[in-house]
Formats: sequence, structure tokens, C-alpha cells
Amino acid sequence: MTDQTIPEAGMHSYEPSSGHGLRHDPFNSIVGPRPIGWIASRSAAGILNLAPYSFFNAFNYTPPIIGFSSTGWKDSVANIAATREFVWNLATRPLAEQMNASSATTGPEVDEFALAGLTPTPSRLVDVPRIGESPVAFECRLLQQVQLHDLDNHALQTWLTLGQVVAVHIDRRLIRDGVYDTAAARPILRGGGPTAYIEVEPGAFFHMTRPDSGSLPPR
Repeated sequence: MTDQTIPEAGMHSYEPSSGHGLRHDPFNSIVGPRPIGWIASRSAAGILNLAPYSFFNAFNYTPPIIGFSSTGWKDSVANIAATREFVWNLATRPLAEQMNASSATTGPEVDEFALAGLTPTPSRLVDVPRIGESPVAFECRLLQQVQLHDLDNHALQTWLTLGQVVAVHIDRRLIRDGVYDTAAARPILRGGGPTAYIEVEPGAFFHMTRPDSGSLPPR
């Protein structure tokens, strides 16, 4: 075991429990860019909610499972706990301002679809609408909601929500020769820092083939 009190030349090293010593916590910037969980839900009383989450990703391929983490028992988490359904919507560059508007801190009685000027479009299998303007959406049913704990087993005010994708909607213009064109959708990602976002563009791509996958592209 190395002596953690001896700094390594050229490295800024720290223990998060003791502080990072920088002007801005680098954790979110290092774990990035991160896809955005733009989550639509409906309360038990029928009120729509829409909110973006920057801790979001996919966790299983078959069946497809996605999840997001919420710091605090927010409306999205409460709604999903009550109804066991939600919809993920792709945040894109043309929708960036509306996505940002939907992040406003509001009461549970506020419909963020209306606040952001977005169109609630009926889903096929769940009773939560998708964003009509978004080119991609996943209808999901709740699998688990897990309250996170730290190393001392202290419960954190953070909840991980995992859902199984039961229906997918893709704008046909984004499908080229049977392949979904990621860059054509112009998705945006959280880029680190309090205000930074990144747009995925064609020039950002490079390709490698895994040693065990033959001619197949990496998943």
C-alpha cells in the first residue's frame, strides 16, 4: 500500500471526504460527457412532470434497462414510485433551451411540459406521454428504486431508479440503411462544470473493432 500522505509529482490527488481543494468539484467534469435523463412522469393525481437528470445511463441490453439517479426525493421519483411508469426522451441541440427550462425548481402542481412549451404525445404502453418534439423516446416500467448508502452504511438522500424499456420511438429520418444515426439526432450531453454541455457531431466519432467481435462494430 502506498503512503497516501506523499503527493505524486504532477498529480492533484485528494480524498473526497476531505475536500478537493479546487474552485469547482472536478468529479462531474471527469465523469463526462454524460447522457441526459430527460424523464417524463405522471403523478397519482394525473399531473405531468418533466425533468432532466445528468446521472443517467443504460445498464442492460436484453431486456433494455435504463436508470437515473436523483439527489433528493423529487417529483419524478415520487411519481414513478406511485405509478411505476416513466418515459425517457432524447435531449437534442434544438431542444436544449426547453430541456433547460424543464429543470426549473417548481411545485408538484406545475406541468413542465406546459412550462417548457413542449407537446405531450400519448405513449403506446404506459400512461405517461413522451415529448412530441423529441426524436427518440423510451417508454419504461419501473423495476427498482434504491436508496444509496455510503461506506458507513449511512442512507443518502439519493435514489437510483431503474426501468425496463417496453417501447421505443425513433424518428425514421434518423435510421440510415437500418442503422440508427447517433450524430444526426444531435444529442446533447452534460460536459462538466455548472453550465457546460456538449453536442454530438459526426466529427467526434472514430471506430475500433473489439478483438473478439470479428467484423462487428463495438456496442
